[in-house]
Order: sequence, then structure tokens, then C-alpha cells
Amino acid sequence: MSRIGKKPIEIIPGVEAKITGQKVLIKGPQGELSLLVRPEIKVEIKTGQIFVTPQIETKKSRAFWGTTRALLQNMVKGVTRGYEKRLEIEGVGFRAELEGQDLVLNVGFTHAVKIKAPQNIKFAVDKNTIIVSGVDKGLVGEMAAKIRRVRPPEPYKGKGIRYTGEQIRRKVGKKAVSTTAAK
Repeated sequence: MSRIGKKPIEIIPGVEAKITGQKVLIKGPQGELSLLVRPEIKVEIKTGQIFVTPQIETKKSRAFWGTTRALLQNMVKGVTRGYEKRLEIEGVGFRAELEGQDLVLNVGFTHAVKIKAPQNIKFAVDKNTIIVSGVDKGLVGEMAAKIRRVRPPEPYKGKGIRYTGEQIRRKVGKKAVSTTAAK
């Protein structure tokens, strides 16, 4: 039995959930999301709650049971509050700016790196902080990881793009060898 899968999902006021076949559609004030549920899983709406149960008890269906419930919970949260990830840019001359909907990064390369904003994702820049926001938790995390991958923080000086609050393990550089110690 899945402890996560057994819990019902509360449908918050202002959120509308609809099931057509194996497709679940959730609409809210921030937007709408849909999920194609695997055939091993059954989704039902009863009395303002979403229930997720396996069709048949197999090892595969139990594996997807909790995952499907967590994805649906994230969808309900996303269409009401939305998700956001914050990244910090650290380094002399490193900066980010918006060009329409797209993000332009100047992070020490000979050229500026331009990242297009996919549908339902918004970028915002505040000094040395990049904010990625949207309704789909997976897509927000994926875009933040894509931005971080442009210039990951290096361990010697800590320059690069990192998540807010991320700890970078620093390494000690080479020590200068004195000529008197060699004799």
C-alpha cells in the first residue's frame, strides 16, 4: 500500500477538476494543467476530493500510484499559487537581463547566452537574482536547471549561477612553493 497514494487530494475553492478517460484536467486562477494517467491507475472525483487508486495490485501499479497522486497534488498547488525558483549570479561582470520574454545571460563567454521562455514560464531579473515562475512544478525546475547549467558555480572562487541558498563546497587553491624549503 502506498502511504502517499492513499491520501485524497483536496480540491481548493476556485479550482475545477475534470476527468475524461485517462486524462485529468485541472483549471485554476493561475492557469490550467493536464495529466495523462497510466492505465494501471484509476482517478475519481468524489465530494470535492480527488482519489487515486490502482486498477490491479501489481508491483508496477503500486510504483505509479504514489507518483500519480503527487503529480496531481502539484498540479492543484500550481494552478492556485504557482511555483518559483530563484537563482543567483555571482562573478565580476556577470549579469542577466530580459529581452522581451527571453532571458539573456552575460556570464563570461564571448557571446551572450539567450534562453527562450517556454509557454507558461515567466522570467524576472532583480539585480543579481533570476526568478523563474510558472504553474508546472516540473517545468519550472527544468528551466532553472537549464539556466544553472549555462555556468555552474566553480569550486575555487564560487563564480557562476547557483540556486538561492545553495552551498558550494570550496576548494583550496595551489600553494606557492618557497625555494628555501626545497634545499
